[in-house]
Amino acid sequence: LKKKLNSKHNEEISSDSETEGKRRANVEEEFDETPQEKKLRLAKLYLDQLRDEEEKKAEEESFETDLIAGRLQEEVLEQKGKLQRMVAKDLLPPDTSEIRLLRGHKLPVTCLVISPDDKHIFSAAKDCSIIKWDVENGKRLHTIAGGRKGTEDRHVGHTAHVLCISISSDGKYLATGDMNKLIMIWEAATCKHLYKFTGHRGPVSGLSFRRGTHDLYSASHDRSIKVWNVDENAYVETLFGHQDVITGLDSGSRERCVTAGGRDRTVRVWKIAEESQLVFHGHEGSIDCIQLINEEHMITGADDGSVSLWSVNKKKPLSTVKAAHGRHGDSGLEQPYWVAAVAALQNSDTVASGSHNSKVQLWKCGQGFRHLEPLFSIPVPGFVNSLKFSSSGKFLVAGVGQEHRLGRWWRLKEAKNGLYIIPLKRQQPEKL
Repeated sequence: LKKKLNSKHNEEISSDSETEGKRRANVEEEFDETPQEKKLRLAKLYLDQLRDEEEKKAEEESFETDLIAGRLQEEVLEQKGKLQRMVAKDLLPPDTSEIRLLRGHKLPVTCLVISPDDKHIFSAAKDCSIIKWDVENGKRLHTIAGGRKGTEDRHVGHTAHVLCISISSDGKYLATGDMNKLIMIWEAATCKHLYKFTGHRGPVSGLSFRRGTHDLYSASHDRSIKVWNVDENAYVETLFGHQDVITGLDSGSRERCVTAGGRDRTVRVWKIAEESQLVFHGHEGSIDCIQLINEEHMITGADDGSVSLWSVNKKKPLSTVKAAHGRHGDSGLEQPYWVAAVAALQNSDTVASGSHNSKVQLWKCGQGFRHLEPLFSIPVPGFVNSLKFSSSGKFLVAGVGQEHRLGRWWRLKEAKNGLYIIPLKRQQPEKL
């Protein structure tokens, strides 16, 4: 192959030198042209050159316009919640041997986030620490150690259970919230501490960067939502409405966020610019987790064991699966397993839920998000406190602990505190 390339290269060089020779001959022939003719010839050459350049530019511009049009079309569909990747039908259950466990936290993992390029995972735990992991080799790249209670003044980092974590869509900022009412902002690349946001009057239970911006939404057990501008290190405003502690929050690219209101049993959509909110009812227990599937649909999980699918245009769930993770307890006194975590593969028909029945359940959203079909479950022992799909959809990460992220109602001694990286294999389309 090398030989071929070289010979091709040589050919090209020789052909260039031939034309060079011809050109010289032409110049010599035209040597006796008058200054007027020479001017004319050069002007023609120059005009030809200009025409070529203009044509090339027009070609490039039309190509770019097509690209931009394609991207804009995709964005419009995404805004309307109509951009949908149909992947559920091709997913295959992973071999248990392919599931990796990353260990580093001493206490239960409470929350995690995957960097936008799918290369790193940031996880936080009840031991107040934050760890940055390398997805490919599973190594710990950085640990921000937790501090002891009472060392807040001198310790850089959290000194209380970390409950929530979020990363900006450009991968620049990382935000973490704790039981101590604090929000910390970090530089994701270096794990350097940048700012501390104070103002919430209860544990910070939800954080989400608005996609494409550095606006941060936070939710708290004080029943309020706050809006922050991270670039400016500034507080923007506070929104009220929930009647009980807020347990989860998520946002997309619109100027709005969605929240789960715990025992007030409401899901709310907050329209930040209009300063208005939409209230949704459906679960019978405390709504403990929420995630947007796209700009129009979301999924929630509750301690009544149910998983629900919602549209932002309907006040009641489009679909609810009761006892999604089964039941436990003595005969006649069975209780459903609490759903502690939900996740959605952005703009797709695939969602996941986690509990403490030693399984992560994958679901397919049926036509128009009107029903949830179980795909398969993946064995993961312990309390699944956090779930996240990678942007590519190639893997799912479960943050697991011996206890529930919000309390110590049960303790599963056999469980390991750590992260499970679950590969999501797809069947190849049949060749015709």
